[in-house]
Amino acid sequence: MRRISRITVAGAATASLALALSACGGTSTSSSSSDAKGDKGLAIAYDVGGKGDQSFNDAAYAGLEQAKKEFGYETADVEPTDGETDADKEQRLVSLAKQGYNPVIGVGYAYASAVKGAAEKFPDTTFGIVDDATVEAGNVADLVFSEEQASYLAGVAAAESTKTDVVGFVGGVDIPLIHKFRAGFEQGVKDTDPKVKVISQFLTQTAEEGGFSSPDKGKSAAEGQIEKKADVVYAAAGLSGQGVIEAAAANKVWAIGVDSDQYQQEALAKYKDSILTSAMKDVAKAVYNLAKSVEDGKPATGIVKGDLKTGEVSLSNSNPKFADDAELQEAIKTAKEKIISGEIKVKSS
Repeated sequence: MRRISRITVAGAATASLALALSACGGTSTSSSSSDAKGDKGLAIAYDVGGKGDQSFNDAAYAGLEQAKKEFGYETADVEPTDGETDADKEQRLVSLAKQGYNPVIGVGYAYASAVKGAAEKFPDTTFGIVDDATVEAGNVADLVFSEEQASYLAGVAAAESTKTDVVGFVGGVDIPLIHKFRAGFEQGVKDTDPKVKVISQFLTQTAEEGGFSSPDKGKSAAEGQIEKKADVVYAAAGLSGQGVIEAAAANKVWAIGVDSDQYQQEALAKYKDSILTSAMKDVAKAVYNLAKSVEDGKPATGIVKGDLKTGEVSLSNSNPKFADDAELQEAIKTAKEKIISGEIKVKSS
């Protein structure tokens, strides 16, 4: 059931707060019959790339949509702005909390400082942050994943599928989070077939340079790897990954998607036959679960981690050529079982 404190806070929201929110990024809200009570629920603030990235942010939106449908309350989702500061991000979260939204989730590690600041100002609101485990507060849930485990399985798939014995990895930004994807992928490739070469590349040193939001950069990087004979390219690069997938399709090689099942993404439909699989992390489930914990009156806090054992990281099976390859599926199944049992310890850096 919804908590009285939220109804009180929501009732205190003013038009000026709504204007403050719009100044910090575009906002989309959805309402239902519960609005008559001033009762508001989940709000999310997107990472760079925003809604429509067919990956990370869209997965968070799917979790919001599930919560809205099940709990019948008002939700909000807010876009980032170019060149924004940590203070801008914090103001966005503060505005959402002032309006009575609970929980409020920052989608992406870049919200760490903002979540910490907003959580201190609103101790009765539950905050969440996706992909960061550094915020320690009694009202904050750090929603993190073992991306290296799914990436290891992607490496197995790549090593089993390459005909040139060269595969590629394109990381959006050279940061520890994306190092997890690379480390797992490279280990999975080498454990499966040591003679397969892995070409790895990061698009930028910082997110502000567009590493997660520039399909043209992803396309150029993938083309360079394909010129070096890579015939399977794995992208962990947010919106930039669309360019990797486009390059793979144009050159008739395999792409491996990330975060969401990119074979199923409508915006990528014309390239889907080139998407072998996707290394998924269930951001939608993590977002929904936090909303449900608040709805149930038992807000989750601390580090909440999803991995192969919990089913919150995995490989997609949507492409029939991937799903119907019995030898490939057996190799992946064996690797998955060994990771879950602890026989294989996947590196994260």
